[in-house]
Amino acid sequence: MGTRHNIFISYYHDHDEEDKNTFHEMMGDNFVDKSVDLGDIIDNNLPSEAVLQRIREDHIAQVSVTVVLIGRCTWQRKYVDWEIGASLRDTQTNPRCGLLGILLPGHSDSGRGQYNPRLIPPRLAANCGGDVDFASIYDWSDDPTEVRGWIHQAFLRRRRQPDPDNNYPLFRDNRHTDCAQGWLS
Repeated sequence: MGTRHNIFISYYHDHDEEDKNTFHEMMGDNFVDKSVDLGDIIDNNLPSEAVLQRIREDHIAQVSVTVVLIGRCTWQRKYVDWEIGASLRDTQTNPRCGLLGILLPGHSDSGRGQYNPRLIPPRLAANCGGDVDFASIYDWSDDPTEVRGWIHQAFLRRRRQPDPDNNYPLFRDNRHTDCAQGWLS
């Protein structure tokens, strides 16, 4: 379990930046962070497909695991949805990544031992449990050894059959409903 993975951290930049920084500090040199940082993709005039391609090629293409930090409103963010979608694609230039979610302490389901799938990014929720069981969701842990284990397990699952479910339509825009309400099919 001493493997040092290249990971992509997907999260809601406006709400969960502090938690992302805490995660990064806690994990230290145990991984290589290939995430999109604030200001990496600034051009608001880029078409959606160009932004998605830039995320895929510049950040996710060399990643073995995507970690989704799930805050209260993460489920409604289009970039989080796009990042998960890009992580699940399996192409010659962008091999599929392992995938896991971590409920942040501020999430309403944190510490309950279960979660409401409507308060999780839909593309992630579609790949947890059931027939696919490609991804896992965990409660926040302050133990970097435990988190390294989660990351390594996601890495091992990345080639699991059947293929993950990446059929959910890409978000065109951010969802602007009450965060606690959850997504609608």
